[in-house]
Amino acid sequence: MPFDPLSLALFGLVLLIAGVSAGVLAGLLGVGGGIVIVPVLFHLLGLIGVEEHVKMHLAVGTSLASIIPTSISSIRSHIRRDSVDRDLLRSWAPWVALGVLVGTVLAGAMRGAVLTAVFAVVALAVAVHMTVTTQETRLSDTPPRGVFKGLTAATIGAFSAMMGIGGGTLTVPTLVLCNYPIRRAVGTSAALGLIIAVPGSIGFIIAGLDAPGRPPLSLGYVSLLGLLLIAPVSMLTAPLGARLAHSLDPRNLRRAFAFFLGLTSLRMFYGLLT
Repeated sequence: MPFDPLSLALFGLVLLIAGVSAGVLAGLLGVGGGIVIVPVLFHLLGLIGVEEHVKMHLAVGTSLASIIPTSISSIRSHIRRDSVDRDLLRSWAPWVALGVLVGTVLAGAMRGAVLTAVFAVVALAVAVHMTVTTQETRLSDTPPRGVFKGLTAATIGAFSAMMGIGGGTLTVPTLVLCNYPIRRAVGTSAALGLIIAVPGSIGFIIAGLDAPGRPPLSLGYVSLLGLLLIAPVSMLTAPLGARLAHSLDPRNLRRAFAFFLGLTSLRMFYGLLT
């Protein structure tokens, strides 16, 4: 697929901006940056002529791959502030990884429009939840235990893999509903993002190795150009987001989380209808 120099330069500039935004959001909200990267890549890939049936898979796969360095940078910042719950992380990690495996297999078999719909619906549902509930709203006094813990963590892993997100989009509101401090939820979800991103990106690489219609410089469903432009700047800006997370009012943090989710969801719905 040919690129003219102007289109390539514009593509690179927007990817750099997306990388900065993704890094700040990764540290600020524990979302791994995918909530920004996926819709940006989805629409950019369409503008440069990538075929409809592969562009959502490429957006998700590239997002998962770029989340890896971002999560590492974000995790370091949150660990320094003692906002990562290591016990919960160890308890949830195997179930999240299992969910990622299931979600990656399902995503590889889905049409691009279905993946887009999954992203838009789940993001909108979480945004509405964050908007209409208060910080005092609780479903439980403690995080889920036993079989419910496994189901919750696996579901988060599966949908995160299908959406190309780091897990904070689902992990943060879930933990907050279970009477968990939001800053600790953000830090722990950043660590879970790495558990989601590594196997998820490998799965999307494998699933897309023989897929037709991919742009140049793609490894499976991962755009190497997108990865090389997004990952460095997002990794550098993630600590800034982590510092902001510890200085902002939790209510403002909640509003910011809902705003970005809602905006992203509406943009994806627009893409489905046009």
